[in-house]
Amino acid sequence: METQPINILDTSVTKFKHRVNSPLTKKRITILQINLGKRCNLACTHCHVQAGPKRIEELSPEICEQLISLIHRFPEIEIVDLTGGAPEMNYGFKSLVEAAKLTGKQVIVRSNLTIYFENGFSDLPEYFAKHQLRIVASLPCYLVDNVDKMRGAGVFEHSIKALQWLNQLGYAKEPNLILDLVFNPQLPTNKKFSLAPEQSNLERDYKTFLQENFDILFNNLFTITNLPVGRTKMYLERKKLYASYLQFLESHFNPSTIEHLMCRNELSIDYLGNVYDCDFNQMMNLPAKTRNNKTLTVAKLLEAGSLDLISEVQTASYCYGCTAGCGSSCSGALL
Repeated sequence: METQPINILDTSVTKFKHRVNSPLTKKRITILQINLGKRCNLACTHCHVQAGPKRIEELSPEICEQLISLIHRFPEIEIVDLTGGAPEMNYGFKSLVEAAKLTGKQVIVRSNLTIYFENGFSDLPEYFAKHQLRIVASLPCYLVDNVDKMRGAGVFEHSIKALQWLNQLGYAKEPNLILDLVFNPQLPTNKKFSLAPEQSNLERDYKTFLQENFDILFNNLFTITNLPVGRTKMYLERKKLYASYLQFLESHFNPSTIEHLMCRNELSIDYLGNVYDCDFNQMMNLPAKTRNNKTLTVAKLLEAGSLDLISEVQTASYCYGCTAGCGSSCSGALL
């Protein structure tokens, strides 16, 4: 099992909270992002979750029931965002989907696309279309070599077939069937770091290439910075690039992104029911804290009858990744 060394204090850069100048306050919670577990059919080189086929950690029936109660109890939750691992492989996926849809919430599934071709999962595209799930699918490049290098041999081919399948079901054609793609930069091999290209221009390039070569349509492209967390952090440390990469991100800090950071209006829940400000903090074991400096669980949220128990977001050096340049979030660039 892979382990992630926890090192949120990094002397190579200015403490993030000092750059922000004032506390990064939490806003009203409208998004519930649930990481169902680390089970995945892929083991991508840049995965901050460190998911893979050999991982067995996943949601339990008890925590799943608590999350369903949370979804039903709080109408202010507008979006239930399901991630993993491959969220579809982990316990409780369909139960959470159906609870969220029953209460009128938008459901996002963060899909690697290739899962549809694994035994027992071929029903997923039709299931997604039936329940009008918004699919956010990883396609870190539109060139086969780059994708397979990051995600494994044959992944690009399966991804293309999956996208064509989704198009046939009406995705990116019908207004309630939204299909978004995610771009991640290649991991650096030297100190010539770069941020993701401008999102709207890259989206145009993606759409042109995929339609002309594969007759594929999609709605939006999200550009996401590789944060130095999980396998990306381990890779950078092996290459002796970790400190330099953090310094690069800090040098591109953009205070205009602060207002739009995803951590400010979401709760990130792990498969054990613990609460974090964002998925990156979750992977680095940096829990959210209440005004009284207490950690939270789903059970505690239910007991309190409120989602708004956190006043200040917990930050670390990797937060520079979300605030560099045009910013980065689970919904792409912030500006």
